[in-house]
Amino acid sequence: MAARKLIARINPSNSALFVCDLQEKFASNIKFFPEIITTSRRLIDAARILSIPTVVTEQYPKGLGHTVPLLKEGLAENTPIFDKTKFSMCIPPTEDVLKNVQNVILVGIEAHVCVLQTTYDLLERGHNVHVVVDAVSSRSHTDRQFAFKQMEQAGAILTTSECAILGLVGGSDHPKFKEVQKLIMTSAPDTGLVPLSKL
Repeated sequence: MAARKLIARINPSNSALFVCDLQEKFASNIKFFPEIITTSRRLIDAARILSIPTVVTEQYPKGLGHTVPLLKEGLAENTPIFDKTKFSMCIPPTEDVLKNVQNVILVGIEAHVCVLQTTYDLLERGHNVHVVVDAVSSRSHTDRQFAFKQMEQAGAILTTSECAILGLVGGSDHPKFKEVQKLIMTSAPDTGLVPLSKL
């Protein structure tokens, strides 16, 4: 009899949101960048409402600029933003956040570089990784699509922003459900995944 795989179910008490390198200088060359920002903001707002710890990184901000203002505006006051030169978000300052976290909800860029390396590092540390595919992109669709395949094969869970947000509240009986529901009353913008997907 095959071993049964454990369900990696997210909830506010066991989850953290990682926002990877959504910086100003990437705006002109990342596919669907405005839509990725809009969708990531939904996750940031949900995390703030539900008091989920959030970590933001910036890859070499001296050259690539800082986090897009729309996202910064949604962050809780105490949200850390860490500089990095390593591709992965798993750098020493993020270790404290990860101590009591089972699930990491991951958004950002680029899918085949920093998001992929972060996914690998988190999986190696024993965390469940929920990659929000409509909030992750790259400069090319080819890199993006094959990065998703690599992440899934490695053991990550591919999800969508609405699926993750509703999974966090678990039902309409959650005390913050109505507040969170407002975030998804309008569908997430098209980020080009469906026409290109072979799923």
